[in-house]
Amino acid sequence: MSRNSAPEREFTMRFTSTPRGARLARRLVSHRLDDWGHPYTTSVNETLTLITAELAANAVRHGHVPGRDFHVHLTLAEGTFRIEVTDTRAEKQPLATSPSATDSLSESGRGLLLVAALADDWGVSPRKAAPGKTVWAELHMRAKGHPLTHRVAPEPTEVDLLLATSSLLRDDPGSRPEDASHEGRRP
Repeated sequence: MSRNSAPEREFTMRFTSTPRGARLARRLVSHRLDDWGHPYTTSVNETLTLITAELAANAVRHGHVPGRDFHVHLTLAEGTFRIEVTDTRAEKQPLATSPSATDSLSESGRGLLLVAALADDWGVSPRKAAPGKTVWAELHMRAKGHPLTHRVAPEPTEVDLLLATSSLLRDDPGSRPEDASHEGRRP
């Protein structure tokens, strides 16, 4: 995606640098994608929602500065979705190369591995006009093949299996936007 091209669609919001803020960022990105014509169960929505969840969780866990929020910016331009998560901590930079493999017994440390596997491109850039950084990922919309083209379905990869089971990892059913009742409050 060209940085100079005007986005066809755009969503920007600031969130508190807390686990609750990270959950809200994930849910609002998913909801916005649904509004843009990419329903909750499509691979575009599920992939971008998972990428957002990982980047927002990293912003809260590794980029948190007390009293500072993180920002999420989602755009669609020229068939490419771009998600950017900006925090205010400049000294903790993720490696823009392939994330190193973590200990197989570790309970964390796989977020950027997922981002690298799911995104078509990702990276880190300094925050403009303030201390901090922006971690971004891009996902290109897949062009539909010609109707006469015969395609054989590929064997599912680990990423495909992860996406297929991602609905099992979501919060309780009452916390999804479509199941919300009591104006966002739990009974």
